[in-house]
Amino acid sequence: MSGASNKITDDELNALILRLGTLLPQLNHGRHGRASSSTTKILKETCSYVRRLQKEVDDLSERLSQCLDSMDISSSDAEFLTNLLQQ
Repeated sequence: MSGASNKITDDELNALILRLGTLLPQLNHGRHGRASSSTTKILKETCSYVRRLQKEVDDLSERLSQCLDSMDISSSDAEFLTNLLQQ
C-alpha cells in the first residue's frame, strides 16, 4: 500500500484476499495448492471461521469460569487469573 494514500489497488486487494485464504484451514491446500477459491468464497469462509473461533473462545471462557468457581482460591487470585487471561 502506498504511504501517501489510504486507497488500495485492485492488485493489492486481490493479494490480501489470497493471503487471507491461505490462513483458512478449510481452504489451505498447502504450499503447492491451487489459488482457485473465489474472493466471495474466501470472504464467506473467513467470516464463518472467525465466528467459529469466537464461539470456541466463548466456550473456553465459560469452562474456565466454571473451573475457577470450583477451585478453592482467593478472590484476588481469581481476579489476577482473569486479568491475565484477558490480555
